[in-house]
Amino acid sequence: MYNYTHIQSSGVTDAKKEITMKKIIAMMLALMLVMTGIAVFTSCENDTPEETTTEAPTTEEATTEAPAPAVIKMATNAYFQPYEFYDGDQIVGIDAEIAAAIAEKLGMTLEIVDMEFDSIITAVNEGSVDFGMAGMTVTEDRQKEVDFSISYANGVQSIIVKEGSSITCADDLYAEGASYKVGVQLGTTGDIYATGDFGAENVTTYSNGNEAVLALLGGDVDCVIIDNEPAKALVAANKGLNILETAYANEDYAICVKKGNSELLAKIDQAIKDLTADGTIDAIIAKYIK
Repeated sequence: MYNYTHIQSSGVTDAKKEITMKKIIAMMLALMLVMTGIAVFTSCENDTPEETTTEAPTTEEATTEAPAPAVIKMATNAYFQPYEFYDGDQIVGIDAEIAAAIAEKLGMTLEIVDMEFDSIITAVNEGSVDFGMAGMTVTEDRQKEVDFSISYANGVQSIIVKEGSSITCADDLYAEGASYKVGVQLGTTGDIYATGDFGAENVTTYSNGNEAVLALLGGDVDCVIIDNEPAKALVAANKGLNILETAYANEDYAICVKKGNSELLAKIDQAIKDLTADGTIDAIIAKYIK
């Protein structure tokens, strides 16, 4: 009995143990499956390339505009038609257009500064402007103060008189006993020549040709000496005046720069040569002088 019971009891126990072991194995298998799944999932997750949001390298576009051309300043006296005069509020004329063409050759933008004629050389030497251009003739005295370019145009100093004047030619001004009053624009070669020829006491200076002509019409002077082209414009605008056939002087016009500014002078000379060779200067002069 004991043995049977023992056997029976042992059999039951073994069966229970077997069941228990199976449960444990099953649980372990399940746990292993879960862990394996987690490992696989984690591995897959880690193996999947992460989405990147790295932006493609971009080239920054240049937003800065090209620098504007440098400005070159020209001093003039804009009461010297047809070389420089006002058309509305704009200064135009032979010198203005030639200067603009020179500036373009230099890759620069022209700015014209209007001032009294006798202030031009001072402005050039002080550096407030880069060059002077106003139907300016090269003289020995001026060459002591500034440097001049090659000539770009020829000028003639003419004599304006009232109709019926006793002055009929340039020689009359030099006649023995003559004491005519001469009107000129201050600082011009007309001023320089007349003062040297007739004495400062016989020469009256004016800030521009218009004022000198008004003085002639008013009887304050007997004649006006001024460049031929401005003289023609002044006579056309004022009745009762004539230009004498004989010239008072012949001269060449040039551009002045600060003494010693050889770099700018060389550039201007080359520009004048180029603009003469290609006919630009002749075309500009022909536009204003028929």
